[in-house]
Amino acid sequence: MRIQQFLDHHGIVANPFADEDAQTDLVFKGVCIRNTFHPTWDKIYGDPSEPATAVVFGEKGSGKTAIRLQMVRRLTDYNAEHPDHQAFVVEYNDLNPFLDRFRERFSGRRRRPDRALEQWRLWDHMDAVLSLCVTQLVDRLLGVKDVRHPAARDEALPIDRLDAAQARDVLLLATCYDQSSADNLWQRWRHLRRKLRFRTWRSKCDLALGVVGTAALAGLLIWQAIRGNWSWCTWWPVYVALAAVWAPRAWRCLRSWHEAWQIARSTRSLGHNVKLLARTLMNFPGGTIVGQPLPDCPRTDDRYELLAKLQGVLRSLRFDGILVLVDRVDEPYLINGSTDLMRALVWPMLDNKFLKHPGLGLKLLLPIELERLIDREDRDFHQRARLDKQNLIRSLGWTGQSLYDMANARIAACAAEGCSPKITDLFDGVDQRRLIESLASLRVPRHLFKFLYRLFTTHCNAHTEDNPEWKISNATFESTLALYQRDQDAFDRGVGAG
Repeated sequence: MRIQQFLDHHGIVANPFADEDAQTDLVFKGVCIRNTFHPTWDKIYGDPSEPATAVVFGEKGSGKTAIRLQMVRRLTDYNAEHPDHQAFVVEYNDLNPFLDRFRERFSGRRRRPDRALEQWRLWDHMDAVLSLCVTQLVDRLLGVKDVRHPAARDEALPIDRLDAAQARDVLLLATCYDQSSADNLWQRWRHLRRKLRFRTWRSKCDLALGVVGTAALAGLLIWQAIRGNWSWCTWWPVYVALAAVWAPRAWRCLRSWHEAWQIARSTRSLGHNVKLLARTLMNFPGGTIVGQPLPDCPRTDDRYELLAKLQGVLRSLRFDGILVLVDRVDEPYLINGSTDLMRALVWPMLDNKFLKHPGLGLKLLLPIELERLIDREDRDFHQRARLDKQNLIRSLGWTGQSLYDMANARIAACAAEGCSPKITDLFDGVDQRRLIESLASLRVPRHLFKFLYRLFTTHCNAHTEDNPEWKISNATFESTLALYQRDQDAFDRGVGAG
């Protein structure tokens, strides 16, 4: 007996429990993403007009990724409805590029994951977040078509709302944080400069002085040669003058190279080409970036100032705040699910000044293993993190009733037109109370999907197409549940695949 034959009999056109990952789950993306939420959804999502941080801990399969996708969908709708008060959304969930670049800074034993991550600091996270924000901003200002960003509208950003100082800020941020691989970074910067109508001709004054001065000295020497006066070969003032006309250019080159080297050294989670960075810095007229913050030191102060500049630019572009969705911190191959390494990566981010920065909302969707470490931390950690102010959700748990409602919602999403099947319709001798009680032991949606899929398979394998059975018996239900709970227990102890 085929599973689809069994489901067709009950008016269900597709298996509601075939997928286990929200990113590939068509049932979730098609219907449930808009109408099936965790009971704590409102606290996690908050109000996009006033971005707030939420720290959420959940076990594997509890729906952290689903919540992230739901937030992106809800924010997409919000931005469409509020074009003058949008939310700028970035997803900080692929940490591999940042960790790879960070690790490359070390050598020998310091490249070991545990030793490398001991050096990870808050400003490394801030550099990563700023790079995601700035790269997206530059893409959208340039109208890059082949890159999609979360909750981003298709219309062009109102560049004409930026004043000269903000245009400089955008170019300065792009110099330090644009990490796009879509095009040559130098070409992107030049294209962005033209878009913003930022004039850089004054940065060529020292070059013009050198060229004009050299030409004048060359003319003088040629004139002396025509007159037959070869004494200029020992005429030392000529060489002094030549050095003098090129000194401003040489000094600015050295200063730009030094600044570029410092930025490349201090932004450890990013990849910078010092030559390209110096070339870009040379295009800023000297007075325009004097006193401006640059990420050239291993500290957070400059990053906060740059973040404030970015927020000022975004406000002019009709964005009220920035939302950073943090997920999948256990998946980078450098972390590989290690609780200690996750702790080394995440703990620097738990800083109240950063988490409560005005106009910035971080949605931290973290593994449950980290929650168990919180109470072991000392007083200094709790004073710095102030998790009591961060919309803390210690466990993204699901009750039997909420899982029962989710199962019905997914079945309804896959129901044939004119049909309204319920999960209880699939069973014989299993009432609603017993079903809810059993689902409660599964704890999370992923286990619910795995169990029901296994149950359907077990039932269908026990009957032929010629002699089908349209109801799952109580005996099949209980035996399959017992076997699944045994496998679930092995998975919880880390000795099973789940």
